[in-house]
Amino acid sequence: MPGRRINGKMSKKLVGLFLAVILALVALAVRITYINATSGAQYERIVLSQTQQQYENRVIPFKRGDILDRNGTILATSERVYSVILDCKVTNTVSTDAAGNEVQNYVEPTIDALVNVLGLDEEDIRGRLTSEDTKDSQYQVLKTGISIDERQAFEDYLDTESEENADLSDEEKEARGNVRGVWFEENYERVYPMNSQACDLIGFTYDGTTADWGIEGYYSSLLNGVDGRQYGYYNEDSDVEQNIVEPVDGKNVVSTIDINIQQIIRTAIENYNGRMAGGPNGEDSAENVGVIVMDPDTGEILGMDSSDWYDLNNPRDLTAFYTEEEIAAMDNETMLDNLNSIWRNFCISDTYEPGSTFKPLTVAAALESGSISQNDSFYCEGYYTVSGQMIRCAVYPGAHYELSVAQALAQSCNACLMQIGEQIGISDFVRYQKIFNSGSKTGIDLPGESSGVLFTEDEMGPVELATSTFGQGFNCTMIQEAAAFCSLINGGYYYTPHVVSAVTDSSGSVVQTMDSMLKSQTVSQETSDFIREALAGSVNGGSGSSAKVEGYSMGGKTGTAQKFPRSEGKYLVSFIGFAPLDDPEVVVYVVVDEPNAANQADSTYAQLIAKEIFTELLPYLNIYPDETGDAEETPAGAAEQGADNENLPAPAETPEDESVENGGNSLLDEGISNSEQELLEE
Repeated sequence: MPGRRINGKMSKKLVGLFLAVILALVALAVRITYINATSGAQYERIVLSQTQQQYENRVIPFKRGDILDRNGTILATSERVYSVILDCKVTNTVSTDAAGNEVQNYVEPTIDALVNVLGLDEEDIRGRLTSEDTKDSQYQVLKTGISIDERQAFEDYLDTESEENADLSDEEKEARGNVRGVWFEENYERVYPMNSQACDLIGFTYDGTTADWGIEGYYSSLLNGVDGRQYGYYNEDSDVEQNIVEPVDGKNVVSTIDINIQQIIRTAIENYNGRMAGGPNGEDSAENVGVIVMDPDTGEILGMDSSDWYDLNNPRDLTAFYTEEEIAAMDNETMLDNLNSIWRNFCISDTYEPGSTFKPLTVAAALESGSISQNDSFYCEGYYTVSGQMIRCAVYPGAHYELSVAQALAQSCNACLMQIGEQIGISDFVRYQKIFNSGSKTGIDLPGESSGVLFTEDEMGPVELATSTFGQGFNCTMIQEAAAFCSLINGGYYYTPHVVSAVTDSSGSVVQTMDSMLKSQTVSQETSDFIREALAGSVNGGSGSSAKVEGYSMGGKTGTAQKFPRSEGKYLVSFIGFAPLDDPEVVVYVVVDEPNAANQADSTYAQLIAKEIFTELLPYLNIYPDETGDAEETPAGAAEQGADNENLPAPAETPEDESVENGGNSLLDEGISNSEQELLEE
């Protein structure tokens, strides 16, 4: 057949079509070039991200740093653990047998291995492999917290070439070779080797990396590191490329705590609890018991504890504090409130009226302001009248009669202290409260520190001044009182209390040193020397005699604060002491809030705890006995209250020895003033 001729009209159409195609290709090339120039990096990340998901993309967790005591004992650490991950899609892989039937060769061997080696639940595994929601899932967490030994046991089970598995039959080897879709994801679990020891100081993490309490909370950002990442993708040649960004482990924190001192404190509190259980208030020995052991020359906290102990490895366990019925009846809000009350650190978070442990600060303020001299004397007739109101001394209706300044401290005479307060005056008294940092946060490196409530100069009247001289009418915390007291006996130097001394990296090299921070000078060396000598009289025949450790020169001060409302007859009793006398190396402060006794107004409860701690603590710190012969005699004119009493009185009975500063009677014959009541109600 003759060929079909292409006329001019058709040629034009073909040329036009060809040009159109060429123009389209050119436009496409221009567009691709433009996209690559402006958004190429973005699309490259998307493609790489997709290929990583197809191949591998996992986080490599950092190891949170350790918390150590001052001697290197581990208080908190992170142990490597694993999560068991099941790839259901791989395990459910379908293949064809010799007869052409579809079979799943991996399901039963995998289930057997997980159940027999790791002890997982068979029903749970089968459910995940068959459920429409999970059968194609490539990430099912079967169990967390698997130890490295358990992981190794699983891997040994699969190693059919090992000597251990040499006796396996061919069928058993084939079955183990068909275990598929199981892998382990690495993580860390926070562990506290000492359980509840030093729980208030150490704190705990919620999920291994976040914390709000104790050293864990305050130094959380230092303890945490940075996660690494392992990922892979296909390169231009379709080969797998793998990149690993190594994690950066957290730093270690070296605390000032001595775990042996913590044990000494714990034992003393436990012994007190044993003596006081079964009193008028049931099994509880007190509303709370707090102890601080501190180095007065540095501000370092050597030990700190209170009586609500919880296991740091299981901090949400309330069974030690409530019955199963009480726990079951709690709603979420109530349970959280109860947990917070257990987790809080009484020594820094709770405020209270300090009572007569504040008297040395009052005397120091009077000496420093020039209001009195060391040789002055005052007269106690059992009470003192202020603005027409009679405020009683502890010995009322008895009297101390004439006492020197040192004797007034040793015998804890309210009447003499009120007269000293009048000499100081409201303005200077308020000023020295601020100098001693009363009612203000100390800046200790722990979360949850409270401040307190003080009278301002405008709010304080003669009655408020009188009661404040012996530690009633204002609030402070244990750590405030301990830090101020340390400055009184160390030559007048106020150090910010702290619980961490150094930070090290993961290899143990020191990267930061937390030096002691001198904040201010509160009193002169002369005043400090006088206060120490006066407080020696307190433990040598004065109100603090029950805390005296034979053979050691010591000083100290008792406290008995009547709690608000005054009419309920509840007391907080305390003792703060130090040793040796001339060059104090350690301070021990004990507070017993509402002792479980018919008569709570007896500082002997706190003194005996302190004595037990000092008895063990001084030899441990290599502080040797420095007294020869008899202890110093009781200062002239001293009453015989607070004499040595080796055994606590029975809880349900009235104590025979009432070493009471503020007495079992009301502070005021006619009640407290309206302004003081308003402040306390605040």
